[in-house]
Amino acid sequence: MLSYRHAFHAGNHADLLKHYVLGLVLKHAKQKDKPFWYIDTHAGAGMYSLNEGYATQNAEFEDGIDKLITANHLPEPLADFVEQIKSFNNDAVNLYPGSPLIAQDLLRADDKMRLFELHPSDFKLLSANFAGQAKQVKIEMQDGFAGIKAHLPPPPRRAIVLIDPPYEDKQDYQRVVNCIKDSLSRFATGTYMVWYPLLQRDEPDEMIESLRQLNMPNWLHVALTIHAPSDDGYGMHGSGLFIINPPWTLPNSLAETMPVLTQLLALDEAASFTLESQIA
Repeated sequence: MLSYRHAFHAGNHADLLKHYVLGLVLKHAKQKDKPFWYIDTHAGAGMYSLNEGYATQNAEFEDGIDKLITANHLPEPLADFVEQIKSFNNDAVNLYPGSPLIAQDLLRADDKMRLFELHPSDFKLLSANFAGQAKQVKIEMQDGFAGIKAHLPPPPRRAIVLIDPPYEDKQDYQRVVNCIKDSLSRFATGTYMVWYPLLQRDEPDEMIESLRQLNMPNWLHVALTIHAPSDDGYGMHGSGLFIINPPWTLPNSLAETMPVLTQLLALDEAASFTLESQIA
């Protein structure tokens, strides 16, 4: 569906979880000299204004990145993430980078990016944000579920793939599972990060269970709830990530920092986090 614009939600709690964990995964990949690819199936616009336009309508960033920016005595990994966000700004934090710019900031010269964005307006903005960088970044205006097939396996046989569709169409949940199955058949050793919303509906839980049933030897599941589900049954009360072939260091890193992130972003006493993993 083409109605979704991520700008409405830029810098919110879900972005923080997704981008913080993405940074940890990318940093671990850089510990090896061999280059890797970053593939983003639903890349968005790349950069979002927090003081004008869509983001100001609901101002979700006020309960997200604003809370991290003003926090004191953060654990080093979270403090490093905050410094990264600040590096895209001057004195005040008026811009929030999407996953493509979060990733590019951590890539080396030999690492490559492949970005997919179907929304024509966001594709135009994304292309502008990466103008003149064709050597490292290739952007395609197409459905990332289909486009990813042509890039697996990547030439260096190392890749981190982020799959985070809007889920406005409930078929996206099954599309994610199908995409993961196909991707693993082409490139079993890649790291695949699936982001999903916590909602009062069955599809998210069914998707996670389907991913578990793939019986991969290495996986990690982290989810953050910031408030109790609403009485009317609508809205997102948190989000999660299911990661296949995660870094072996990730469980300990998140065990140390998720309590802090949960406390900072909590909106009521129902706030909590889930962290489970299997690392062979």
